[in-house]
Amino acid sequence: MSHFGTLTPRHFDVLHAIVQNYIETGEPVASRTISRKYPMSPASIRNMMADLLEQGYLSQPHTSAGRVPTELAYQSYTKTLMSSRLVQTELDRLHIEIRSAGGVEARIERSSKLLTEITRNFGIAAAIPTENQTLDQVELLGLPDRRILMVVITRDRMVRNKVINVDDTVSQDELASIRNYINYNFSGWVLPNIHRELKRRFELESATYDAILRRVSLLYSKGLLDLGLMPEIHFDGAENLIGLDLHLTRERMRELFRALEEKKRILQLLERFLEQREGELAIQVGLSDVHPSMTELSLIGVRFGLPNGLEAQVAVLGPMRMNYSRAVSAVLHVGQAFKTSTM
Repeated sequence: MSHFGTLTPRHFDVLHAIVQNYIETGEPVASRTISRKYPMSPASIRNMMADLLEQGYLSQPHTSAGRVPTELAYQSYTKTLMSSRLVQTELDRLHIEIRSAGGVEARIERSSKLLTEITRNFGIAAAIPTENQTLDQVELLGLPDRRILMVVITRDRMVRNKVINVDDTVSQDELASIRNYINYNFSGWVLPNIHRELKRRFELESATYDAILRRVSLLYSKGLLDLGLMPEIHFDGAENLIGLDLHLTRERMRELFRALEEKKRILQLLERFLEQREGELAIQVGLSDVHPSMTELSLIGVRFGLPNGLEAQVAVLGPMRMNYSRAVSAVLHVGQAFKTSTM
């Protein structure tokens, strides 16, 4: 039976009051508790709670106990928070704090710490490189044993290093010429366009007679400008989950902490649940599909594009009984401040 035909807006008012009360107390909610907040009789409240129980929004742990919200109830409740407004003074404060951190990596770290401080949960911030990053400059430095250090700096101020081995010694003067050729011709280009143009130039007959282009081709074949799009991610606050009543055995708690220590696992979490349109808040209640120890956790996050081919993601991971209003506000404010500080 579909709940759309049987549940009224008043049912959902009662449901959301139950969720709010359960978040605050952690105790099953009785009809008389809700009737104090609404001008309805306890009997009417009980009937509505029975409907909500039947439709899967509530559970009843014991015969005589009150009701406990289910995952479905939390999902309904969190939808009422989606339209949270941004407060300009808070945005300005966070913008200044994040911008003062310096480069992208430092701002990511500061953003995750701010999320943790504000919500007292597990804060996550990440910058995910896309193919469309813009080259700022390259630096080349000769090392002993015919090795070359290649440093690639993109316009987002992210720096990537790579050491390659070559068959013949390349002098520092030759490396300077190669560096100047790349920087003069391609600074400000997005990487896919640089790759296409370099390959076109390598295929021209005149390239055979161009000594610098031959050296560029050599380094290119060794991985010059092949950045290996590694995401930058930072998270804080795992200790905030220790004191929570997550109904976990000691072994499951250890499993949870192991999961939260893995960057790969956290990135998979973001990738899976932050699929909404850019700037649109995502709330996922219950994460058992990711890991059994995450059954009673919720994720609130948002993603948006940054200049120069980066995508930013900020999120808060916390218990189902977290303060959702605070978490939603923190994610939206920190996310927007991080975005504007990087423009």
